[in-house]
Amino acid sequence: MRPILIVLFLCVIVLGALFGALNGAHVMIDFHFVQVDAPLGGALLCALLLGWLLGGLVAWLGHLPGMRRQARNIDDLRARIRAGGATHGSDET
Repeated sequence: MRPILIVLFLCVIVLGALFGALNGAHVMIDFHFVQVDAPLGGALLCALLLGWLLGGLVAWLGHLPGMRRQARNIDDLRARIRAGGATHGSDET
């Protein structure tokens, strides 16, 4: 599995470099407070990378509440096991 991932990673790098080389025209990017003159291919690849990183951050932050809830449930279950009253499912009497 690892050699396949390495080959895939190298293909992505080569395609990214080729994309950047073929789109070498310079563009002016205006951030309202600063202007940057950058090659089109580099600007697009940076935008893609930034979007990927921000999307991953949002997805990770979206999982945090569920992970906290799961950790709380695990802590509650451990406390019930220590008390000797572990039941499966809800607390029915």
